[in-house]
Amino acid sequence: MQNPLDFSGKVVIVTGGGKGAGRGISERFLAAGAEVLICGRSEPESLPAANGKEAHFMALDVRDPEQTQTLIDLARERFGRLDVLVNNAGGAPFAEAATASPRFSESIVRLNLLAPLNLAQQANTLMQKRQDGGVIINIASVSATRPSPGTAAYGAAKAGLLNLTESLAVEWAPKVRVVAVTAGMILTEQAALHYGDEAGVASVAATVPLNRLAQPSDIGDACLFLASPLASYVSGSSITVHGGGEKPAFLDAANV
Repeated sequence: MQNPLDFSGKVVIVTGGGKGAGRGISERFLAAGAEVLICGRSEPESLPAANGKEAHFMALDVRDPEQTQTLIDLARERFGRLDVLVNNAGGAPFAEAATASPRFSESIVRLNLLAPLNLAQQANTLMQKRQDGGVIINIASVSATRPSPGTAAYGAAKAGLLNLTESLAVEWAPKVRVVAVTAGMILTEQAALHYGDEAGVASVAATVPLNRLAQPSDIGDACLFLASPLASYVSGSSITVHGGGEKPAFLDAANV
C-alpha cells in the first residue's frame, strides 16, 4: 500500500516559504519527497532543505499578480505540473486602527487577502488542466475568529480568507480542493516582536492549554495532511492549529 504522505514526484509552491511557519511547511514537504518552490522579496540566508532536497527560490512580491504568474509558469515549465499551492505569505505590524492610514490598511488587505486570491486563481488555471487537479491551502490565523486589536485590518483580511476558502472550494470542485489552516501563535524568529523576550514568550505560552506556542513544523504537519489523499474529502473547511486556543478571561477574573 502506497504511503499517503509520500509526495515524491509532486510539486509544491509555498509563498513566504523561506522563514517562519513557511519554512516549517517547506521542510515538511521536502522531507516527504516533493519538489518545493518558495518565494519572497529577498532570498533567505539558507534555503529550506530535507531528505537530500533543497527548495527552489524565486524573488518576487506576492502582491503583484504579474510577478506571481512567473512563479506558476516556472512550476509548469520546469516540472510540467503543480500539485499544491500553500498561500502562506502574510502578516502585519502593530498599528492602532484609530490612526492607521488608508494606504497602510489597503496594503495589509492586499498582502493577506488579495494576493492569496490572485495566486489561487493562477494556480487553479493550471490545476484544472490536469486529470488529478490539485490542492490550494490558505494559511489563516486565529485573528480571523476573535478580536484582533492592534492588527484589525489583518484580522479582517484573514477572516475574508476563510470565507474565500469556502467559496473557491465550491467553484473549483471537483478537481481542486481548497482548504485552510487557522494557525495560532507560532514560535518563529520574529516571536520577540509580538511577545517580548524569553520570559514574555514563556508567559504567553502559559496561556495556551498545551502550554507552548506552535512550532513551524506543526503548521507544516497540518498542511501535509490536508494536501494528502488522507484529506481527499476535506474541502472548503479549515483545520485550527492553536494548541487548544485561549482560556476564557473570566476564569482568571472570577473569585468563585
